[in-house]
Amino acid sequence: MAEADFVHALKRRRQVSITVAGRRTGRAITVPVWFVADEFTLWLLPVYGSETQWYRNLEKNRGITVQAGTRTQEFRARLLKDPAEVSTLVERFREKYTPGEIKRWYKGLDVGVQIRLSSRTSPTAAPAGT
Repeated sequence: MAEADFVHALKRRRQVSITVAGRRTGRAITVPVWFVADEFTLWLLPVYGSETQWYRNLEKNRGITVQAGTRTQEFRARLLKDPAEVSTLVERFREKYTPGEIKRWYKGLDVGVQIRLSSRTSPTAAPAGT
C-alpha cells in the first residue's frame, strides 16, 4: 500500500525533494528536482548533467531518499549514461515540462537517474513513453 500511496503522491507534483549523501562528508543534502514517473519508475534529469553535484554524490553512494509531499521513501538509484536512454528521458521531460523550459533550465543532458518505485519487476527498464 505504501508504494501505491507514494506513486499517487507523485502524480500530484511537478517536483520532488531528493536527499543524497555528500560524497566527501557523508552529510545529507536535500534539493528540489523535476521528475517524470509512471507506476513503476521515477526518472530524474540532473540540471547540469554529469557535473550536477547531487548526481556526482550518487556516483559514490546510490542511496537516495525521495519526498513527494508528505510521502517519503528510500531507494537505490540507477545511473543512466547510455546516450539512447538519456535521449528518451530528455524527450519525456520535454513532454511534461515543455521544450522551452528544458532548454532554459537544463545545461547538461548527458546523464539521467532511474529509480524503481515498485518491488515488482518493471515491464521496461528504459524510460519509454507511458
